[in-house]
Amino acid sequence: MLKHLEAEGRSVRCLARRPEFLRARVGGSTEVVQGDVLDAQSLRPALTGVHTAYYLVHSMGADHNYAESDRRGAAAFAAAARETGVNRIVYLGGLGDGDRLSAHLHSRQEVGTILRGSDVPTVEFRASIVLGSGSLSFEVIRALVEKLPVMLTPRWVHTRTQPIGIEDLIKYLIEVLDHPLESSIYEIGGPDQVSYGDLMREYARLRGLRRLMIPVPVLTPRLSSLWLALVSPVYAPVGRELIAGLRNETVVRNDRALTHFRVRPRGVRQALERALTNEDLAFAATRWTDAMSAHRQAPSWGGLKFGSRLVDSRAAWVRTSPDQAFRPIARIGGQTGWDFGNRLWKTRGVLDRMVGGPGMRRGRRHPDALVPGDTLDFWRVEAVQPGRLLRLAAEMRLPGRAWLQFEVTPQGTGSLIRQTALFDPVGLAGLLYWYGLWAVHQLVFGGMLRRLVRAAETEQ
Repeated sequence: MLKHLEAEGRSVRCLARRPEFLRARVGGSTEVVQGDVLDAQSLRPALTGVHTAYYLVHSMGADHNYAESDRRGAAAFAAAARETGVNRIVYLGGLGDGDRLSAHLHSRQEVGTILRGSDVPTVEFRASIVLGSGSLSFEVIRALVEKLPVMLTPRWVHTRTQPIGIEDLIKYLIEVLDHPLESSIYEIGGPDQVSYGDLMREYARLRGLRRLMIPVPVLTPRLSSLWLALVSPVYAPVGRELIAGLRNETVVRNDRALTHFRVRPRGVRQALERALTNEDLAFAATRWTDAMSAHRQAPSWGGLKFGSRLVDSRAAWVRTSPDQAFRPIARIGGQTGWDFGNRLWKTRGVLDRMVGGPGMRRGRRHPDALVPGDTLDFWRVEAVQPGRLLRLAAEMRLPGRAWLQFEVTPQGTGSLIRQTALFDPVGLAGLLYWYGLWAVHQLVFGGMLRRLVRAAETEQ
């Protein structure tokens, strides 16, 4: 959303607990200030001079008593917005109605009530599942489909939802800036009402996965959350609350957003396709020098996750210019070899040929020059910027998609070489491949980077 606001030339101020992690990712005209909605004193200076304040905060993933934290945060934000003269608050909440709302959905709607009580005109958008990376419900669906060839599906899998694509949601959030200053609640969603099971099947189809779903009527939300914790521990803290909320239908009952806004949301299939395409674009555009800084410490086994992708990144400093540091990188593969573990590379090539892949027999077109589209053993050059970047896309047989990227940037009196292995696993086989070969990749890629540094310094 920030990039869309910046592209429109909007003046933006971002509130962050740790602004040092965010500043590298914003445009030059965007201001980043330190603050926390649970720290009332930090909100007043952050909101001073603000016309429209977006409240996109939720504590469920960070706090066991999230409902109380959300109440406190919303109350502090509402009071600060009123005192500093904010003209409008825009809030993203959750769909759902009736007297038996789950604690999660009740909390979402309670926050909207608190914000409207500030007397600052407040626009609340209520949405179901947001189809895009980062949406908790979407990530839970992704985790289940990617990792379970056979799923025991309880009754909540048949609950109706009305998902909306993340791009369409952002359009609503931005278009509201041109609307009159008045409080309102808008229920938003795509044109399709589907079950969670329908979403899982469509996601599996787009990812080329075959999944068997076996209905089990006795599987309670509590048992389902424990099952999710085993399959995907990263979502265990929020799994129970999310699954408890799946007993509630989250569909649009009032479609007046379609008459008040120009947005015409995509259907489920198109929204999922766009979500996966956008992840590819974001993945290719990510500078891992920035992405790594957002993590205090990389996991000891398995690397980092970026959506469905897995990332193994390392860097080394070299006492040369970027052009000199890049020269040995531009020569890898073919007759030159891969600088470290060449026998392992050749063995991998033989195994690849045995299962119908190209193996290492293709070599390279030129000994020290590369252009996009060139073959390089069982890789293909996807992008190259001399002196700066080389990205290779794997064409060997794999249970997923893989890239190997080298990026060179000036640093101090020398240069930093960052080498990154990227993998988009397909299903359980892809995950077993990545984690099963983790130790081998550490040996080979770590050794390769050390040899590249040595070669760059030798050429001075």
